[in-house]
Amino acid sequence: MYKRIIRPILFLFDPESVHHFTFKFIRFTSAIPGVKSIRRSSNKVSDPHLKRTVFGLEFDNPVGIAAGFDKNAVLLNHLDSFGFGFVEIGTVTPRPQGGNPRPRLFRLKKDQGIINRMGFNNNGVDAMVEKLKGKKTRLIVGGNIGKNTATPNEESKPDFIENFEKLHPYVDYFVVNVSCPNVGDTAKLQDKDFLVDLLSTLIDLNKQKTVQRPILLKIAPDLNNIQLDEIIEIVQESDIDGVVACNTSVNREGLKESEESLEAIGNGGLSGKPITDRSTKVIRYLAEKSGKSFPIIGVGGIHSAEDAMEKLEAGADLVQVYTGFIYEGPKLVKRINKAILSKA
Repeated sequence: MYKRIIRPILFLFDPESVHHFTFKFIRFTSAIPGVKSIRRSSNKVSDPHLKRTVFGLEFDNPVGIAAGFDKNAVLLNHLDSFGFGFVEIGTVTPRPQGGNPRPRLFRLKKDQGIINRMGFNNNGVDAMVEKLKGKKTRLIVGGNIGKNTATPNEESKPDFIENFEKLHPYVDYFVVNVSCPNVGDTAKLQDKDFLVDLLSTLIDLNKQKTVQRPILLKIAPDLNNIQLDEIIEIVQESDIDGVVACNTSVNREGLKESEESLEAIGNGGLSGKPITDRSTKVIRYLAEKSGKSFPIIGVGGIHSAEDAMEKLEAGADLVQVYTGFIYEGPKLVKRINKAILSKA
C-alpha cells in the first residue's frame, strides 16, 4: 500500500515539506487512543534472539533510525511504534541554526536516492535537552553532535564539549559527526591529530562522570584505504567505543540521474541506494583490517532486508535506515528484523 499509493502521492510534493507534514501526521495520529498500539503491533517484532549487547548497551533489536531523520527529537516518543530498536537524534549544535537556504533536499527517483544540503539545521542543544527531559520511551537514544557552522574549525572543540556536557545525562550514547559534507570544509575536522585530540578530550570528560556513555565516530563513505587505516588508528589511540559507517557521499559516479539535473541540484550529500555498496565495502574493510576490534553501526543504502544482512555479515553490529525508510516505507524495519531472526 505504501509504495503503490502513499509514496506516489507524497513524492508529488517538496521533500522537506513532506518530511514536516509526516511528522505532524505521526504525532496527530499517535494521540488518537489505540492508534499507537495498533501501529506497534503491526510493525514491532519482539523476540529475545533479536537482542544485542553492543558497547555495553542492550538493544531490543539491531535496527535503528539514523541521525538526520529526527533532528530535534520531535518524534522521540513515537518511533518505537515503528519497530526500531534505537534512534539517533541530531545532528545537534550548541546554538540554534537555520541551516542552508531552501530548496536543500532533493529526490533522485531513478536512483532511489536523496541529495541533501540541510546544513545542520536544528533548534540547538538546550531545546534538545528539554525534549529529552520528556522522554517516555524505552528506546535507546543516541546523540549525534556537531559544531555550529559559524564556529571556525580550529575553534570547534568547545562546541563538541558543550553538546557532550549538556546531553550526557539524557542520551545513551554519542556520535561525533565531523564528516557531513553539507557544512562547509570538513577537512580540518577529519584530520587525524585533530580527531585524536577531540575524541581523547571527550573520553577524559566521560571518565569523570558517574555513568560513562559510549562515544562513536561517524565517517564518510568516500575514504580510501589509507584513510580508513587512519580511522582504525584514531579509534585505537583515542579509545573511543566504535564507528558509524557511513555518512552521506559527495561522489556522483554511476547515477542514472541526468548531468543537467545533478548540476541544477548542486552540492550536497548523497544517500540511499547509490551508496549501498560503498558503505558495505567500508564496513567490511574496517572489520577485517581491525580484526573486529571495535563495534560498527552500519548505515547507508539499506532499502531491503538483504541490504541490512549484507552489512551485518560484512561486520556491522547494528544497522540504521533513513533514505530506505522513505522509499520502502515503515514495513522495512519489520522485514529486516524477520530476516535477522531467520538466520538466528
